[in-house]
Amino acid sequence: MAKESMKARERKRERLVARYAAKRKALKDAGDWDALQKLPKNSSPVRLHNRCQLTGRPRGYMRQFGLSRVTFREMALEGKIPGVKKASW
Repeated sequence: MAKESMKARERKRERLVARYAAKRKALKDAGDWDALQKLPKNSSPVRLHNRCQLTGRPRGYMRQFGLSRVTFREMALEGKIPGVKKASW
């Protein structure tokens, strides 16, 4: 499991990206690169990193479910994800 500080940092980045999205778009359209650089660094969507919603694991992220591969497998085997079952042939 990821440290709580890492999860909190990522949530903070998401809030900043949402808050400055309109302003960033307006500055980009106007071509005002100096003003764009004065915005907080973490307001850039490029700095976001996908993390598992439950554990905060940064690697092995499955975008369709918002979970890491490890958490996804555990939940799928327990039957907690609707429509997902283990393949057998």
